[in-house]
Amino acid sequence: MGVTYKYFGAPDGAAAARVPTSYSREELGGDELGNGLFTKVKPETMAAMVLTGIEGVPLAKVPPLELIVLHPDYAVVKLPTSVVDPLRRANEETLGAAAFIWSTVPDRRGPRDAFVIYKMLNEWQNFAQRLDEAGHQLYCLVWP
Repeated sequence: MGVTYKYFGAPDGAAAARVPTSYSREELGGDELGNGLFTKVKPETMAAMVLTGIEGVPLAKVPPLELIVLHPDYAVVKLPTSVVDPLRRANEETLGAAAFIWSTVPDRRGPRDAFVIYKMLNEWQNFAQRLDEAGHQLYCLVWP
């Protein structure tokens, strides 16, 4: 059994805390911004990718994420503006450099992973921009 991460937008923490009590992708459905993003990437990893790869923050200085809900069956965390804003503003060259940096992490497969990470960062960027246009913040629902 693995862990599922669904990134979604909400106008505030109170709205984000009212997550559905059902957990299948079909039951969760989408929000007004679409289906959100389902991924195997932990929110802590996503934050670290942006802050180290785009902002140049040392990995040891990446701050913890804000916990909105901790329930026995799920958790909701908020990705702060210090993560989302740099991602939204990054240009193609910056995203490419961040992807290359993360492809050199020891458990990665090198250049093959760089393109996959680059595509993922582009998808994150598009999602973050749509959330911003809608006045929403980025949250992640975590459940087994």
